[in-house]
Amino acid sequence: MGCEERLVIESLCIKVRSSYGVEMLQYRVNLVGINGGENVELHDLWQTGADAIPFRSAFKDVIFRQSWGLNIERSLGIQNKLDTEDAVLVHFKICCPNVEEETSVYVIGSTTKLGQWKVQDGLKLNYAGDSIWQADVVIQNGDFPIKYPFEAFSLQTVGCFLNHVVTVTLFLPSLCVSLFVSLNGCLRISTVHMAKAGNFSLETGAHRDLSIDSSKVQPRCIFLSDGLMREMPWRGAGVAIPMFSVRSEADLGVGEFLDLKLLVDWAVESGFHLVQLLPINDTSVHGMWWDSYPYSSLSVFALHPLYLRVEALSENLPENIKKEIREAREQLDGKDVDYEAVLATKLSIAKKVFEQEKDLILNSSSFHKYFSENEEWLKPYAAFCFLRDFFETSDRSQWGCFSCFTEKKLEKLVSKDSLHHDIIRFHYYIQFHLHLQLSEAAEYARNKGVILKGDLPIGVDRNSVDTWVYPNLFRMNTSTGAPPDYFDKNGQNWGFPTYNWEEMSKDNYAWWRARLTQMAKYFTAYRIDHILGFFRIWELPEHAMTGLIGKFRPSIPLSKEELEREGIWDFDRLSLPYIRKESVQEKFGASWTFIVSNFLNDYQKGCYEFKEDCNTEKKIASKLKMLAEKSMLLESEDKIRRDLFDLLKNIVLIRDPEDASKFYPRFNLEDTSSFQDLDDHSKNVLRRLYYDYYFNRQENLWRQNALKTLPALLNSSDMLACGEDLGLIPACVHPVMQELGLIGLRIQRMPSESDLEFGIPSQYSYMTVCAPSCHDCSTLRAWWEEDEERRCRYFKNVAGSDAIPPSQCVPDMAHFVTRQHVEAPSMWAIFPLQDLLALKEEYTTRPATEETINDPTNPKHYWRYRVHVTLESLLKDKELITTIRGLVRGSGRAHPSVQETDEQGNRETIVLVPGKHQVAKISPLESS
Repeated sequence: MGCEERLVIESLCIKVRSSYGVEMLQYRVNLVGINGGENVELHDLWQTGADAIPFRSAFKDVIFRQSWGLNIERSLGIQNKLDTEDAVLVHFKICCPNVEEETSVYVIGSTTKLGQWKVQDGLKLNYAGDSIWQADVVIQNGDFPIKYPFEAFSLQTVGCFLNHVVTVTLFLPSLCVSLFVSLNGCLRISTVHMAKAGNFSLETGAHRDLSIDSSKVQPRCIFLSDGLMREMPWRGAGVAIPMFSVRSEADLGVGEFLDLKLLVDWAVESGFHLVQLLPINDTSVHGMWWDSYPYSSLSVFALHPLYLRVEALSENLPENIKKEIREAREQLDGKDVDYEAVLATKLSIAKKVFEQEKDLILNSSSFHKYFSENEEWLKPYAAFCFLRDFFETSDRSQWGCFSCFTEKKLEKLVSKDSLHHDIIRFHYYIQFHLHLQLSEAAEYARNKGVILKGDLPIGVDRNSVDTWVYPNLFRMNTSTGAPPDYFDKNGQNWGFPTYNWEEMSKDNYAWWRARLTQMAKYFTAYRIDHILGFFRIWELPEHAMTGLIGKFRPSIPLSKEELEREGIWDFDRLSLPYIRKESVQEKFGASWTFIVSNFLNDYQKGCYEFKEDCNTEKKIASKLKMLAEKSMLLESEDKIRRDLFDLLKNIVLIRDPEDASKFYPRFNLEDTSSFQDLDDHSKNVLRRLYYDYYFNRQENLWRQNALKTLPALLNSSDMLACGEDLGLIPACVHPVMQELGLIGLRIQRMPSESDLEFGIPSQYSYMTVCAPSCHDCSTLRAWWEEDEERRCRYFKNVAGSDAIPPSQCVPDMAHFVTRQHVEAPSMWAIFPLQDLLALKEEYTTRPATEETINDPTNPKHYWRYRVHVTLESLLKDKELITTIRGLVRGSGRAHPSVQETDEQGNRETIVLVPGKHQVAKISPLESS
């Protein structure tokens, strides 16, 4: 006799991933209590990228950390039993990430089991962990369809009310329960006695509904997952400042990681939830102030020694070192950062402390733990630093046998038996202390409810640890940049090699995943620098110095066959510099013959081409430098270089260096004399193909590329991701960012809408960060002074005044701009600290131009701005704090998010009214 086998499933976990790999939905069902053979329905909602925002660490571990720490009342699973045939067991589940202690969540609705709209008779849900609230109830078939919303109440129970009277006005028409009395379309809780102040909130939007289809087999159980509780969108505010720009009484000429604790205190006092920094990785490539550029990483994992507090290296510093620190603090306390002096001083002091404590620290259990968790990047970094200093260059082609990285060579370099092992250990020591100090600041920020937001640079330096160890991940014969845009009309050339995405995909972007994992140790949010680069990157040849003659990678080029079909055939004429005698004479005047003899060859009468030794920008620059050293130039070297570069860029098509049958339209080709001298047919064809290449044919390719690369970042950590989407924005970018739940950036004076001169903050979407300026443009004050025509248009069209605007951005104007941004619908309003200081006249005495952090038109800009007031002074300035907090709190963005203290010390709970901008305040009152 055969034996019947039966598979018993007690729990079910369903994971749904999008076609590009992002987990969009995870449903766990406990089936204990369901009989075999019964029909079970699962109802769920598709989770969009934006729906995942509350589960990112910025909210889960910082903003809503109290909600996620609630005690679990009952685990997921069925609690009731279904013992009749004419009923259905409905299991309700809702996610409420922003619920505080002593709060209960209910379902109220049209059926008796849901209270028939009576709050005190509704179904109370139990907290099941991970912000999930759930309960099940048996509902008779005749009660379907049912309508219901979810609601939260700030007390653990509804019904035990004593001593105090609470009156709440809610704008919720068509709802009437026994605790409510209808008053002219509004609803009022009347004569309710409570033990303390409370907070009642009902979901926004239309009521939810549930029905059963009588034409099909009736379900015995319905698992109903309703996604997120619909609340007023959470909005916060923050401050942005580079780490090097911070000034405190304890620092040594530059902002330090431990200064972040004071900055967090000031942020909390001002009502902010977030502090944003620029990149903080080591950039020590050149050994000079060029390394002040924070986006040119020597290592994407190592922290910059510049931000080390040497005073905190030991509790037992000798008196002579303490004296040296005090003297250095006074000497380095300048208006701006002296990058070279500060770094040299800190490393010098750190080496002395290292000699004193190296064995104690490097033999400690805490260091061993750190080393074991980080040795994969730490050992190559330390070896690179040793080789850089030994050979006095970061150019690894000058390192002999160490030019090519191997694990065997690395182990030899870092061996304990090597003569230079203490030098290697010193780099370990510095990174360990940087880790400790940044970790301390990061933990402090989390405990204070403040998000620490980092910055993920788009590139790495050509001579970096990463290109040494992973050369196959980079296209070393190319350079990264950006086409002409608001930041630079001539385009930008950042000098970084572009990425070999095809190679990176082979190990599922492990290098990127490791970067994000490392960042998540310190940050709970991050900014993706130049997110457009994950759709397509502006790729330039390695020999380029400027940013104009590039092409997008990936992109669909113009083929030779395609051009020939259109009647275009003279490819040398279109892809080589178009140089005529008249243009040379016009550009160089009396010195034109000198230019021809040194840089050009004539290949036919009146027509020139560049000589072989100066047919690229780098070759031209090198030859000019040689001529200048011989005092042979009649004009400035810079002017001659610009004019020669213009001749070199006078082309219409760029030939693909890897495939001579493929071409790319030169950006702004209509501006060239090469284009203007063409026949009308050629002009019309090339103009049409130009617009097709830049604005049409690439869209689907770029969308698919982003959907392969960006999920690798998003799945690597649970940090909140924001994308810097400024510049020449393809049409596919914003839909993809919305799909993936990425937060965009909006700067008012550089709107993404082509028909607007100034963005309209009140019309920004929720999934954005809005800001009056950023580090890549002038501050609010500087912009106001430098661009009179736009200032006048702003004053008239945005501020709504026909008067002549003030020549400087006075505090009232700064107040107007700040208010516009805090009142915007954007999830975040983040302000550069310089723009906040503009709110008070006392801080506007420093020339506005000195507050600019970066000039994108200058590839060798010195990043050295320091705030001219200390954090300690800012914390004492209650007037400025009150002004900022008033703006932030008045917009509903204030910290803390729920409760504020009035002047008498009483606590008021702020209740956001669904569908309205008003709030209802529930305060303890004397009993009546």
